[in-house]
Amino acid sequence: MKKLIGYFSAAFLGAILAIGTYSFLEQRPEERHDTVLAEQPEKNEGTEATSSPVSYRGNATMPSASFDFTEVVKKTKDAVVHVRNTKIVVPVYEYYYGYRQGQPYKQEGTGSGVIISPNGYIVTNYHVIKDATELEVTLNNHQKYRAEVVGIDPQNDIAVLKIDATGLPYMVFGDSDGLELGEWVLAIGNPFNLGTTVTAGIVSAKARDVKGTNKIDSFIQTDAVVNPGNSGGALVNQHGELVGINTMIFSMTGSYIGYSFAIPSNIVKKITEDIIEFGSIQKGKIGISGVELDAEKAKKLGISQTEGIWISDVDKNSSSYRAGLRPGDIIIGMNGQKITTMSELLGFLKTKSPGSRIKLKIIHPNGSVEIIPVVLEKYDSVYVRPLGIVIKNVSSKDLRRLGLKNGVMIQEIRNRQLLANGIEPGNIIVKINNIPVYSVDDASQLFEQYKNRQLMVEIMNARGEVVKYIFN
Repeated sequence: MKKLIGYFSAAFLGAILAIGTYSFLEQRPEERHDTVLAEQPEKNEGTEATSSPVSYRGNATMPSASFDFTEVVKKTKDAVVHVRNTKIVVPVYEYYYGYRQGQPYKQEGTGSGVIISPNGYIVTNYHVIKDATELEVTLNNHQKYRAEVVGIDPQNDIAVLKIDATGLPYMVFGDSDGLELGEWVLAIGNPFNLGTTVTAGIVSAKARDVKGTNKIDSFIQTDAVVNPGNSGGALVNQHGELVGINTMIFSMTGSYIGYSFAIPSNIVKKITEDIIEFGSIQKGKIGISGVELDAEKAKKLGISQTEGIWISDVDKNSSSYRAGLRPGDIIIGMNGQKITTMSELLGFLKTKSPGSRIKLKIIHPNGSVEIIPVVLEKYDSVYVRPLGIVIKNVSSKDLRRLGLKNGVMIQEIRNRQLLANGIEPGNIIVKINNIPVYSVDDASQLFEQYKNRQLMVEIMNARGEVVKYIFN
């Protein structure tokens, strides 16, 4: 158990530049592997906004030999908007005798967004609006609106905005699971603030886990040209349906060199619906731990199966254990969908809610194959073993009541030393090593990342004071 030293200090402001601004130009080449910014309004062609979906279904399911996507673009471009964020930056200068804050100034960044309802709900990337003090949305007909943040999911880089407007053109969600490798898609956004820009490409890969992102683990990979400013924009299929939100590129220069990545629409749809209805993400869990199989792991485990998820542990209190799953079983499918990688498994689970009934296709150690139904349980609390605490997610409503933008609640304390130092159930963990915590996922990941290093945890107590504790 780590030794605890508690000390009080005032909460401090930290200004973190959103990835979605032009500050990416200051990054080192090896650090540039994502895009941002938004859509510049283009000339109004005289068409009025209508309260009907802008998805398009033509008679043909494949493009002609000339790859003419003009009808799809006409039906979708008005649902893609420009997002301008303004934030207050407080510079900090280093002197021989310490640090001093400079004069605060405004910094602007831009990104794209997609209208998903006629009454003004817009989905974009979280990094496009991160730390914004003011948001402005510009439609394709040059109309401008102030936007409010409805909710965010930093882990999946999604944010939902709302503007005060009705009768807007909007885009309907398509089925990202139904995308095929080699299928044509369009990317619509606002690279470099040029205005509405459309590029075309094919689906290069699905359920792509881009190492180094730490959180998002189920991207659609395409070769559609995406540059700074496309983030938050639409990835559209041949029917004009939204199949992804363009989020990042993999690049040594910060600009497009071959591949771009989008969050699948099935994940985006689930997240936006949760945010709008509940104010937070409703996550389902199956209560297992496992590893992704390949030839090397299969050889070490002494098995012949080289694809799927080998289950290493099953929570005995979970529905999976009650349904019959045991260590050594291998998951090879979910609801008829083949599962070969961990990113496919996690991507599938992100589209489901607590209470959803799924069918797992399992290979048992004896070689028999079985379909096992499992009901997903709500994932909102986690036991942090090194500290001896149980933490749970906090609703956005409760956070606002406490005057906080983020945090997780300490639900239970099993470490008397923490109680002796003033940490109590109901306290809110706000930051870990100066990194804001938005969910139990964030907290668990940070506690694991720093488990053998010094931890500084900022906790708001029952009196509304922010206390810093150092764990060695």
